[in-house]
Amino acid sequence: MNVQRRDFLLLVTLATAAATPALGQTAAPAVTPTDTSTPGGASIPDFSGSWNHASLNALELPLSGPGPVRNRSRQSTGPQAGAGNGRQLVGDYTNPILQPWAAEVVKKFGEISLAGKGYPTPRNQCWPEQVPFVFINYGMQVLQRPDKITILYPFDHQFRQVRMNQSHPAQVTPSWYGDSVGHYEGDELVIDTVGVKIGPFSMIDWYGTPFTEALHLVERYRLLDYEATMKAIERDAKEHVQNANPDNGSPADPNYKGKGLQIQVTVEDEGAFTMPWSANVTLRRAIDERLELVCAENPQWFPGQNSAVPRADKPDF
Repeated sequence: MNVQRRDFLLLVTLATAAATPALGQTAAPAVTPTDTSTPGGASIPDFSGSWNHASLNALELPLSGPGPVRNRSRQSTGPQAGAGNGRQLVGDYTNPILQPWAAEVVKKFGEISLAGKGYPTPRNQCWPEQVPFVFINYGMQVLQRPDKITILYPFDHQFRQVRMNQSHPAQVTPSWYGDSVGHYEGDELVIDTVGVKIGPFSMIDWYGTPFTEALHLVERYRLLDYEATMKAIERDAKEHVQNANPDNGSPADPNYKGKGLQIQVTVEDEGAFTMPWSANVTLRRAIDERLELVCAENPQWFPGQNSAVPRADKPDF
């Protein structure tokens, strides 16, 4: 691991350890903003703390308008019959958001899955899970400050940093998570991201939906009351299989009846899509529990085949 990255993660762990509640207790926000008002004087919404997402495929369908690629393969039996089959990832290449070349990419990945084989993704190859693919994590932790917001994802020590109240540079250098700038609009946090780097396994979702360097993302974070949160999760259960106690992320706090968190992400990419489209991600408050989940320590995702773990050009020491 790169020395600077290791030191950063150590500092984050030490900074938040004192605030970690015992297992089963209601999670307190990990960081409380020191400035509680926006430049216009409105109160800043508090998104800090740990959040749980119950589905491994996190892109929920929007209430209306064009949405993400869905799984053509559906579960035929069980309590969630009709939901997407997580063991067979066959993206709907007929979705009108896809340009012809992108539809062909999705179709080819689906054919591989229908043949009973796996195909490389950022997760099973131990590569960065770029936005919005990174939403497949079973949750996240938000560290909220007036000048910067840091989002930690449980799998493979991934994190994003959002510079507040700033603009993108005139020339953006592509990076794995892109250049993200944020601001508050009333009770919403708005994050604008450009410059997401394209790697050998980059994709929008589990189905291999591609993107280009023209990718532009706008995420809107807002708090929902408990009833609205559960209603959104129940609606998503018709599309994605839910896991009440995932083993690779903080579980939802069963005793917490306060507000949930919903992210609406709008995706634009004139190189891959025919139109802008949107998706939601709905999360519940999680028990503040951090797990050690390192992809590179278990690289054999397929029998006899190692993942293409990224390697440095030179050693750290």
